[in-house]
This record gives sequence, C-alpha cells and structure tokens, in this order.
Amino acid sequence: MTVKLHTLPNGFRVITEHMPGLESASIGIWVNAGGRHERFAQNGIAHFLEHMAFKGTKKRTALEIAESIEDVGGYINAYTSREVTAYYARVLKGDVPLAMDVIGDIVMNPIFDPDEIETERGVILQEIGQALDTPDDVIFDWLQERAYPDQPLGRTILGLEERVRGFDRQDLSGFVAEHYRPDRMILSAAGAVDHDQIIRAAEDMFGHLEGGPSILIEPARFQGGEYRTEKTLEQAHFAFGLESPDYSHPDIYTAQVYSTALGGGMSSRLFQEIREKRGLCYTIYAQTGAYADTGMTTIYAGTSGDQVAELAEITIDELKRAADDMGGQEIARAKIQMKAGMLMGLESPSSRAERLARMLAIWDRVPDLSETVARIDAVSEADVRRFAELMAVKARPAMALYGPVSQAPSLETLQRRRAA
Repeated sequence: MTVKLHTLPNGFRVITEHMPGLESASIGIWVNAGGRHERFAQNGIAHFLEHMAFKGTKKRTALEIAESIEDVGGYINAYTSREVTAYYARVLKGDVPLAMDVIGDIVMNPIFDPDEIETERGVILQEIGQALDTPDDVIFDWLQERAYPDQPLGRTILGLEERVRGFDRQDLSGFVAEHYRPDRMILSAAGAVDHDQIIRAAEDMFGHLEGGPSILIEPARFQGGEYRTEKTLEQAHFAFGLESPDYSHPDIYTAQVYSTALGGGMSSRLFQEIREKRGLCYTIYAQTGAYADTGMTTIYAGTSGDQVAELAEITIDELKRAADDMGGQEIARAKIQMKAGMLMGLESPSSRAERLARMLAIWDRVPDLSETVARIDAVSEADVRRFAELMAVKARPAMALYGPVSQAPSLETLQRRRAA
C-alpha cells in the first residue's frame, strides 16, 4: 500500500492510498472548520452547514444527491466534530469519478435554499431534542462545557436551540466564505483509487479556489468544574474528566496506553473492580481524547442512584492505585489492544481515508504504520506510572452528573479523596 501526497498551487492537499485487492474506495473532504472555529453567535452553524450540503446544489436536488450514490450501491455521509467537518462516500472502484463529483458538488455548490433551510432547521432541532433525551450522550457535552467553560471548545457541536432557530442563508454562506478555503481542506481517498485520476479531478473542482488570511482560534484552557442535573431516570450517569495531552504532545501514546489499561476493555481495572467484583454498573470505560492544544482522559459509568457515591469513590481509589502498581502485564496487554484495534480498523478503506486526513492535518505528513506501532511499543512501564501519578494527583478535573444523583459526592469531596 502506497501513500501519495500532492498539494495544488492554492494549498489544497490531495492524499491517497492504493489498497491492492479491493473493489471499493472511500473518498472524502476534510475541512478544518468545526465547532471550535465558531464565534459565540455562530454556535451550531458548522453542523447546520454539514446538513445543508445534502439539501441541494446548483446541479443536483437533495434527492438526486442521494440517488446518484445509492443508484450505484454506495453510501454518502458527513459529520461535524469540534475541529473538523468531513464529507465522504464509499463506492465501487468504477464509480470513484462519480463519488468525486458528488462530494465536490455538495461542498462547493450548496444553494442554501430558504425552504430547505427551514426544513433542516426542524430536523436539527429534533436532533438536539433527541440528544437531550439521551443521557449517555448529553452528559459528555456537559462535561466538555465544565472542562472548557465560556470557550468555543466547550460548546455543544449541535448548538443551542435559540441559535439554531436564528440561522439564515447569509450566516451559512458567510461561514463557508470564511473557513472553506483551499489551505484548510484535504481530499483523502483510499482503496481502489488511482492517485493521478484523483489529482486531475481535484484540480478541476478545487484548483480555482483562493486562499485568505490565517484564521486564529482561541487557545483552549482546561479549567474544570462540576455540572450536576437531578432528574428522575433509571440510572445515575457519571462522567469524570482529567486534563490530558494534546495530540502532538510526546505523552499522547502514554496517555492512551494508560486509559486503555485503566478502562479500555473487559480486563481493565475499572471494569474488573467496579463491574465484575462489585456489580455496581453495567457500563464503565475510560478513554483519552485529544485536540490541537489540549486533551481529556474521560471515565464514564452508569449506575443506580444509591450506588453512585460508592462508584465515584472507588473510581478515585483506582486512579490512585494505578499510580502505585499499574504493572508490566496489563500495560503490555493495553499496548497489544491498541495496536490490534488500529490495524484491524485500517483494513477498511473508510478508516484508511480518515487516518490519512487526520494525520496530515495534525503533523503535515502521514507516519508509516510501523512508526505508529513503534511509538506505542516505546511506552514503558515507568512512563505509564509517571502519567498515572499525574492523573491521580495533579491533573485538573471536571465532572458531570445526570439523573438520580443527589447522593453523589461533590467534585470538591472527590478532590479531597484524591489528595488523601
């Protein structure tokens, strides 16, 4: 498999990876324009724009966009994160030119029909309502808000209802003009693709775009704090976050090994101690997420209202115990889990295309898989113990609670337990 990179004169980057033996390909455009690039009055507009890309262009109706890909057995989708908006499709190899044309069309030529804006506004408001009715989704928005209060990175991606109700055609086109620039876009393709063919199509579709001034984003400041909402639910939802490295920090792989050993699977510490030994929950896990300039290691669990205090306290105890005795066998297991998960996941062309775009955006290059494996392997037991001590004692915390949580300890109480 060969990774090839080409940059158009205007800064638009094209990266491909041919995967021999495949009959399909994944093609997408990743735009460096997500939730954290919005001003306060724009909160939710990046996600709204993602929806509107599928609602009609200068050459296709909304139905024709869907039919053009589904008529050849493919699929097309998009997502918005806090740092990126992505539009992508997967098709058979003979339909790659079609997929390129459709993806380029929805990104470059949306018409933002006022009637469609009103229709999609209703859809997004329903999506916001659905998220609010899904405790194990919305609790992470609240945790993010407490970790990064009064900052773009702390705001919900979907946006607040009152903001979404006010967006119009001018707001959408203004965000595109400001952020959808060639040097902020990456076309990534993997699978049964021809690099030169992709470049020619990219030149035709995106070669005319002009750049603009650099866009500054507000640096993230992890501040932490507590969010608690009492509600009559079957479960108390507990999310606990600790400030962690950004994705270019030397400790990023150490952080990921640590969180995998702590709560990344059935053999992990949190799962074994809190679910298997004590039966306090059905779901519990830990994970490390990262951004350009910050990160957060998160622990989530759902339990009953009368057990949430015990669960929270044991979680803190396990953080402290990991700093003392997280050992070689579980660290080795965590590293194997990470490597296997990565390598198995990358058997899919969609995962490959995602990785190409993400690595290029972060490091301006795509590390060979062997380099990534080597960096995971290089994480030592001493590295993990050092990081575990940081998490147990020094890292800034944030906490979100939702449901029957009146008996849950406060963040201040848990902080005293950390320090004891």
